[in-house]
Amino acid sequence: MAGKSELQLNYYAESCPNAEEIIKQQVINLYNKHGNTAVSWVRNLFHDCIVKSCDASLLLETVNGIESEQDSDRSFGMRNFKYVKTIKDALEKECPSTVSCADIVALSARDGIVMLGGPRIEMKTGRKDSKGSYLTEVETNIPNHNDSIQSVLSRFQSIGIDTEGTVGLLGAHSVGRVHCVNLVHRLYPTVDPTLDPDYAEYLKGRCPTPDPDPKAVLYARNDRETPMIIDNFYYKNLLKNKGLLLIDQQLVSDPTTSPFVEKMAADNGYFQDQFARAVRLLSENNPLTGDEGEIRKDCRFVN
Repeated sequence: MAGKSELQLNYYAESCPNAEEIIKQQVINLYNKHGNTAVSWVRNLFHDCIVKSCDASLLLETVNGIESEQDSDRSFGMRNFKYVKTIKDALEKECPSTVSCADIVALSARDGIVMLGGPRIEMKTGRKDSKGSYLTEVETNIPNHNDSIQSVLSRFQSIGIDTEGTVGLLGAHSVGRVHCVNLVHRLYPTVDPTLDPDYAEYLKGRCPTPDPDPKAVLYARNDRETPMIIDNFYYKNLLKNKGLLLIDQQLVSDPTTSPFVEKMAADNGYFQDQFARAVRLLSENNPLTGDEGEIRKDCRFVN
């Protein structure tokens, strides 16, 4: 973990003093045009950082022997990658070849969380970009929606996020939406008995067939009260048996996680503190620093 100490606050203070402000402005502009970009930035951080390192490997496209991590089933439904280029272009104009794509992933998530009503997180910078992608490792590293809660907890534990932090991090499910493909096994052929019956009816209305077309726009929201705010409604819903994914519902049924769910449902400030702590830990997972990586000119391709 030697690389840990090399990340620092305001890493670009000398080399590109406006870097963080430029990213923030771009995130705000993009949010005002396409609100869902903010949710994408949060998801990018998770998908990038939990696979090996926070190194922008997620952003690489399939070319010259590189297989994009975006091609994995685990990346299903991810979008808005093209707008990362908008942020990068603004930085390149101001400070060419200075700000890494990995730091863009981290800081755009931080600023996106603020746009979604979440906490402002002090985040260190100084990450370098990977020169390769890890498509084959995506499946093993990114928990699946129907994994057991214990395997999810141990996966996060392996990168230094404890049970309390993991329960907080899953609060990211409070924003965005889930494709019916990932839901229908809880509705058909019979409704999962842990689902609130009225909620199950709502979900069946959103997902009327057991074999939805993955390309069709068939979604349900995890939190219908405040679907674009990162808040503790997610946990309140879980306590009413309105968890969307199996992993969500298991947070309540598992004795190691349920006390934290109850505490977060009762106290939004406590939830936001734990969420912020977990996001920070996630963003510092095994970064490439010094000469371990590079600063890509275009986030989609190695230099």
